[in-house]
Amino acid sequence: MDMLSTTGLLLGSLTANTVASLSGGGGGLLQLPLLLFLGLPFTVALITHKVAAVALGLGATCEHIRNKTTSWRDIIFVILSGMAGVLIGSNSILYVPDQIAESVLGALVLALGFYSITKKTFGQEYTPINRDFKGLLIGGLCLTVIGIINGSLTAGTGLFVTLFLVRWFGFDYKQAVALTLISVGVFWNGLGAVTLYKVGAEIYWPWVPALVVGSAIGGYLGARISTRYSTMLIKRAFEMLTIIIGLKLLI
Repeated sequence: MDMLSTTGLLLGSLTANTVASLSGGGGGLLQLPLLLFLGLPFTVALITHKVAAVALGLGATCEHIRNKTTSWRDIIFVILSGMAGVLIGSNSILYVPDQIAESVLGALVLALGFYSITKKTFGQEYTPINRDFKGLLIGGLCLTVIGIINGSLTAGTGLFVTLFLVRWFGFDYKQAVALTLISVGVFWNGLGAVTLYKVGAEIYWPWVPALVVGSAIGGYLGARISTRYSTMLIKRAFEMLTIIIGLKLLI
């Protein structure tokens, strides 16, 4: 890549991942199209993005762990709940019709945004619920389903996890975003990248350094903003991103 293309890729990755780190996901729906626009085939762009997404998670993890935004018990629960789904989704990516999948994903993401908008106090306070055996079992199964979507479609699923953690377990937005970025960003995406690589997908290594640098810095910046401002700011960022991305996928 020439210097101009490398700079554009770095800035695009930095912007996408800063917003994703602040709102709890959606970076793939901004970064993945950039890779496709620059000429990568879908599967190559997918696995290359997943490698960069791990850097996003690591960048955000440093700030959230330092500020003790979430607990390792919750992190491990989300990681383990989604791992089987990620494996299933990553192994079935070749069987998913892209156009249908994108339209369905767009409608669901748009619905997430409108749901959050209509609930004025949604995600503003930590009100733990569904922490008994039945609640954890149902929550874990739902996270497994989201993991399947993450493995097969990769983009936008962090937003699903963020909203689900708020709605089902009663986390506030700040806690849910931290949980999503660490669990999904680092571990789900890392597992998905390894699985895709083993089934034959190729990483486009020349673009990885710029993507990793942009993702890591963006993840840290977004996390730093989210830990210093109110949950309402994170809620608005989540709603803005879900509506923009949902419309983009549908149109």
